[in-house]
Amino acid sequence: MDARVFDTPRYLGTLPLFAALDADERKRIAHGCSVHKYGRGDAVFRVGEPCDGFHVVVYGQVKLFALAPTGQEKVIEIVGPGHSFAEALVFTDRPYVVNAQALADTMLLTVAKDAVRREIERDPRLAMRMLAGLSMRLHGLINDVQAYALHSGVQRVIGYLLRDRHAADGDEVVTVSLPVSKATIASRLSLTPEYFSRVLHELEAAGLIEVDKRDIRILDAQRLAGYQAR
Repeated sequence: MDARVFDTPRYLGTLPLFAALDADERKRIAHGCSVHKYGRGDAVFRVGEPCDGFHVVVYGQVKLFALAPTGQEKVIEIVGPGHSFAEALVFTDRPYVVNAQALADTMLLTVAKDAVRREIERDPRLAMRMLAGLSMRLHGLINDVQAYALHSGVQRVIGYLLRDRHAADGDEVVTVSLPVSKATIASRLSLTPEYFSRVLHELEAAGLIEVDKRDIRILDAQRLAGYQAR
């Protein structure tokens, strides 16, 4: 996709945040947008850098993470196409509080803080939609904290594998393709890479999954959901 010919107003219309805006409103927002491409491993921003807007992933993936004083990395979120991040900072004058790095060739649409604020002054409904999105993200983070505190490592891995599975799927075999490395997912679940791999081997030995590199076939979802670690 060529960033030079990217149709920003049209793309904004595909995002839940801006879908309710009319064409003129989206054009005004688009004037405050810019498109940037990143290669795998490129830094999008670092802790402490000034924040002039929020970002939407057009394609690719972005990892949001924090670094401990020891250098240990903790993955906070993995953001994929159509999803945004750093919206909360639009309402403050604070710098970035986490690091962001592209996990693959990635294109981001950056929406300038001033453009958002001007449109909110015109139509406060935009602020309500942004607050709704932030509330959903906060709810997800709270669920993560509860899982880390109350669930075992095995339960966290099982929860991750079954996160997009619905009762309507029945007993069919489902393949889960890990979107990023096992080490990154382990960090997201607050596990070590070694422990994450050990859990996968245990579940495979129990006949619940089959592992083929990043593809994991769930053979029996009901048994997997009720599995108790040895």
